[in-house]
Amino acid sequence: MKIAIATEGDYVAQHFGRCPMYTIADLSDGQVKRKTLVPNPGHEPGRLPRFLADLGVSCIIAGGMGPRAQSLFAEQNIQTIIGVAGPVDDVIRDYMLGELRAGESLCEHPHEDHGPNCDHHGL
Repeated sequence: MKIAIATEGDYVAQHFGRCPMYTIADLSDGQVKRKTLVPNPGHEPGRLPRFLADLGVSCIIAGGMGPRAQSLFAEQNIQTIIGVAGPVDDVIRDYMLGELRAGESLCEHPHEDHGPNCDHHGL
């Protein structure tokens, strides 16, 4: 299983679409088999869900994400976990142990202000 974590430095990025990198962790048998950093390919509606699906990602973890983005990830069969903060390595460990704590989206802006065709979320 591959997970993607929106990454800024060594920490989970507050917003999945605006992060500079994604940490892709290939998990198997309770271990991290491989961990790579992949640059964010940029903002374009629908791009990030397809990009991560093409990498074989089945779950994305981020501090924040709007409902439209979550829906587009679901269309690619990618689970979204939001409201996560902290060091990336701790998040990977907690995820593998089933102890990852999710919460409300940590995005800085209100999602209800955006229309149905909003591309603010970097999809």
